[in-house]
Amino acid sequence: MEKNKILDADILDIIFEGRNKQYGAYELRKTYNRRLLIAIAVMLGICLFLVGGSLVAGRASGPKKAAVFVQDVSLADVHEEKKEPPPPPPPPPPKEPPKVEIKQFTPPKIVKEEVKEPPPKQEELEDTKIGTINQEGIKTDVVAPPVEEKGTGVVEAPKVEEDYDKEFKTVQIQAQFPGGPDAWQKYLQRNLRAEVASDNGAPPGNYTVVVSFLVDKEGNISEVKAENSPGYGTSDEAVRVIQRGPKWKPAVQNGRNVIYRQKQSITFSISEG
Repeated sequence: MEKNKILDADILDIIFEGRNKQYGAYELRKTYNRRLLIAIAVMLGICLFLVGGSLVAGRASGPKKAAVFVQDVSLADVHEEKKEPPPPPPPPPPKEPPKVEIKQFTPPKIVKEEVKEPPPKQEELEDTKIGTINQEGIKTDVVAPPVEEKGTGVVEAPKVEEDYDKEFKTVQIQAQFPGGPDAWQKYLQRNLRAEVASDNGAPPGNYTVVVSFLVDKEGNISEVKAENSPGYGTSDEAVRVIQRGPKWKPAVQNGRNVIYRQKQSITFSISEG
């Protein structure tokens, strides 16, 4: 290559000076930049197409919004109908004492006429009471039993001792979360993951979980269980948050702390747009 053309010549022309440019390597290197630009442009076009398609699809379906609603914040109280005890049976009628055999004994009178009715023989009086009349009955040598006094007919029912170690469903003072119902609602809303249902693929709608748990005499929470399961991890999330809660104030019956079962419903809501 002439010296006056070296400064204006392309680097490839200098490298391939005196070589076979028809072999292919020269052509590949010569068109490399153009091919690289075409590849980048095609890749950017595909990316823009995918991003634009997802945005359009998202606008068409609308975004999902998740929320948690704590229902029945006032703790559910299961009322049981108190059954009145049956009236006591009436007292049995007093038994009439058995009749005692009596032999009439009329003292003899000395008169001129003959005695019309002779007195009973001595052997007949050994096991028989003596009276002024004749009466058939049992033979005895004991005194007749005294007649029972008639009562009022009212029998007092036996007193039932209360079992304070059982699980109570109705109490005079219910168990309470520290700080009251408002603090309980704030605790649930602050600790529950509202998006748990949508993260598990739940469609828009409401998913209500009812959870029951025991509060013992010291206020400890135990036996936390979901009474139903709407799915999508909602029941497990509700049980998890209640299990991790602090101690409660125990329920009170007749001035004594007792075991009480609570119920709480929690709704996970998913809406479109």
